[in-house]
Amino acid sequence: MTNLLTIADLSREDLLAILALSESSGLGRPLADKGVALVFEKPSARTRNSTEMAVVQLGGHPIVLRHDEIGIGSRETPEDVARTLACYHAVIAARVFDHAILEAMAAATPTPILNMLSNRAHPLQAFADLLTVRQLHGSLVGVKIAYVGDANNVARSLAEACSKLDVAMTIASPDGYGFGADELAALPGVTQLSDPYEAVDGAQFVYTDVWVSMGQDAETATRAAAFADYGVTADLMAHADGAYFLHCLPAIRDGEVAAEVIDGPTSAVWRQAENRMHSARGALAWMVGIRP
Repeated sequence: MTNLLTIADLSREDLLAILALSESSGLGRPLADKGVALVFEKPSARTRNSTEMAVVQLGGHPIVLRHDEIGIGSRETPEDVARTLACYHAVIAARVFDHAILEAMAAATPTPILNMLSNRAHPLQAFADLLTVRQLHGSLVGVKIAYVGDANNVARSLAEACSKLDVAMTIASPDGYGFGADELAALPGVTQLSDPYEAVDGAQFVYTDVWVSMGQDAETATRAAAFADYGVTADLMAHADGAYFLHCLPAIRDGEVAAEVIDGPTSAVWRQAENRMHSARGALAWMVGIRP
């Protein structure tokens, strides 16, 4: 059994295996009569529903635990939480503010730990993104994804996945909100620009995320000013000429994306949302030893 904390920890073969398992209808019930703990420091709609249903589809029993029930780092240490949950569950999944919590949990128990989101990474979203891209494009060969906005956890996991699978990705971010030079150097095939129009040129997919993530409320005004020219508008999509629109959700209409774009005919956000369940199923199956 294997931890799944970041895309960077996976090999190309691992990543392709998870995508293949995500599309498989014959995974059986590898979690039959087993529990999966779903720990939520941060609230969620898609992550909770998709992961809980994925556990059920694999025959397991999901148990959702909120932050006020556990108090990671206040009532109990991350290590003690992991050791306790390992007494009952085959997998421990957690959605946390600080990635270091996941690393501490993984170091404390051999029970596999799944990252359902941290400030560092969002691997389950990247799996769903690539699954969506492959379904709509027919393959990942020759694909270019343009990401317009903050180089956050979602962008990082997607960039790591694209780099491993030779998918071209260009990210356009304002100064101070892109990847650092060292991080970018470790992402072959990923290009960083400042001009959104240059970034989407030739892209088959245009992706964005909210400008202010949970825990960044104090930066709202500063970020709104910095990203004012980075909204995905109908004009920007027209420049991409036929590209699909992607967003991990939730979205702010007429904020980072125009309503006519996210609600328009080229929007694939609901396919992405559905694929969160399929990719969670594939990831969990891979973690407990199932291979395509």
